[in-house]
Amino acid sequence: MSDLLQVEVVYGTPTKQKIITIAVKPETTIEQAIQESGILNIFKEIDLSTNKVGIWNRVAKLSDTVEDGDRIEIYRPLIADPKEVRKRRAEKAKLEGRADKVTGGRVNKLRNTTKKSEA
Repeated sequence: MSDLLQVEVVYGTPTKQKIITIAVKPETTIEQAIQESGILNIFKEIDLSTNKVGIWNRVAKLSDTVEDGDRIEIYRPLIADPKEVRKRRAEKAKLEGRADKVTGGRVNKLRNTTKKSEA
């Protein structure tokens, strides 16, 4: 029985997370481990043909084999592009006067008033 490998299969949504520890045989693929974990029955929205997977935060293929102690992660698709979100946030800060319109850096109101009084 000591031939078995211990792996975790994890998935989470904003409201529900699950970590399932299972024992698998050597040469088990990521896809087989996910199937054996039963996590697909808990989260019906998981579609292995579209959801990316990884081991310890590194993208992997479903056909890769697992090793003892691996943490198999099933990733959710992004709702919004992080670059676009940052860009919109920066534009809003510029409009509100919280960011310098040229450099995009933070505006230090105290420092700016000090410079004006020194002049």
